[in-house]
Amino acid sequence: MAEFHETGKKGEELAANYLEKKGYKILNKNWRSGHNEIDIIAGKDNFIVVVEVKTRRTNYFGEPAEFVTKAKQKLLVKAANSYVIQNKINEEVRFDIISVLYNSNNHKIYHIEDAFYPALS
Repeated sequence: MAEFHETGKKGEELAANYLEKKGYKILNKNWRSGHNEIDIIAGKDNFIVVVEVKTRRTNYFGEPAEFVTKAKQKLLVKAANSYVIQNKINEEVRFDIISVLYNSNNHKIYHIEDAFYPALS
């Protein structure tokens, strides 16, 4: 497995553990709808929380969350819509980003709640 895939998987694992410690219930990991993927789907306080995890070994080129582009947000919204329809979800959906800076055994997690809102168009 390529090093960046291993880094990403480790970041998702750290993010899921972080969320569980904060009282979130992990509903799905790496949920797919066609070519679109949601890293983590969790539940908390009557919300379905769609979480995009961005992991980097350094923030030299910017914070990991900065790499969640408008195009990526649009794909996440599309996938979340599919998830809601398929699972007949009635709860409100929230979009969060978790940035993970991971290097060897050290890591920092930054959780951005309500990181973005679905575009109307």
